[in-house]
Amino acid sequence: QVQLVESGGGLVQPGGSLRLSCAASGSIFSIRATHWYRQAPGKERELVAVISSLGTTNYADSVKGRFTISRDNAKHTVDLQMNSLKPEDTAIYYCNADDIQGTAYWGQGTQVTVSS
Repeated sequence: QVQLVESGGGLVQPGGSLRLSCAASGSIFSIRATHWYRQAPGKERELVAVISSLGTTNYADSVKGRFTISRDNAKHTVDLQMNSLKPEDTAIYYCNADDIQGTAYWGQGTQVTVSS
């Protein structure tokens, strides 16, 4: 079992920055990859960024060049640095992890609102 807790959401003006953090506990050695998803009101959940256990990263086209995903193995955290935020980035952001057996785990989500 893996437990995920997100933090760092909030209200920010367009052009601003936020840093989200996903803290993992439990069977963290079994995690194969960690993802950040987001879901805006009335829209489907979409993949924002992913980082594998080897550190390989990938991003949605809509956030490339603005968001950076990183991991701290000592702290068991995966962060999402979000710069140049736009109103369309407003959503609930969820941390997700897959383990080596293919089981998916989700955090509770954290709200990000980009508004002037």
